[in-house]
Amino acid sequence: MRIAGFEVGVHGQIHSRHDLGLPPTVYTRHADHVPSIIERVDGPPVVVKLLEGTQGIGVVLAETTPAASSVIEAFHGLDQNILIQQFIREANGADIRALVVGRRVVAAMKRQAVPGEFRSNIHRGGKAKAVRLSPEYRKTALAAARVLGLRVAGVDMIESRQGPMVMEVNSSPGLEGIEKATGVDVAEAIVVQIERDLRTAGAKLRHA
Repeated sequence: MRIAGFEVGVHGQIHSRHDLGLPPTVYTRHADHVPSIIERVDGPPVVVKLLEGTQGIGVVLAETTPAASSVIEAFHGLDQNILIQQFIREANGADIRALVVGRRVVAAMKRQAVPGEFRSNIHRGGKAKAVRLSPEYRKTALAAARVLGLRVAGVDMIESRQGPMVMEVNSSPGLEGIEKATGVDVAEAIVVQIERDLRTAGAKLRHA
């Protein structure tokens, strides 16, 4: 999952150890490994992602093994490291973003990709609406932020047959889209949390 622009790797391993749902994902540096990697993630199709990226840039759906190989060769030609991830078809181009502040989910929205597109990012034309999270999704979002030590995080999840799967955890999430979709002043919630944390830290120093 992307952490401030970085995807699955050490962070994905951390989440795995805490029993958080993750789509099968493999990191690779060599295109000649693609056939065996695709088998490991039960593809094709597979999603090929740059290790760094935002707003859906550098994310490609490869329907076949040759297509995945071509994409990976192109990315490596640009000196980029990539991930191959299982395509969760039942998500139907939708995901859920939960904005975690402190130990609360202060806002949540569901994003739906436009027809013919699998990326639900608003910058890719996706539509967003406010949603009320089920206890399972709320627990997953809070746990994903907590195990990474993040006080503010945008946690992106998809709906799979196995339940919620964490796709990305952003330590500096954009606020415009979720504030517009939900009507929640997330920026104010962050400021309030910072002030609360500062008061707590100050109290600990005075009693040290």
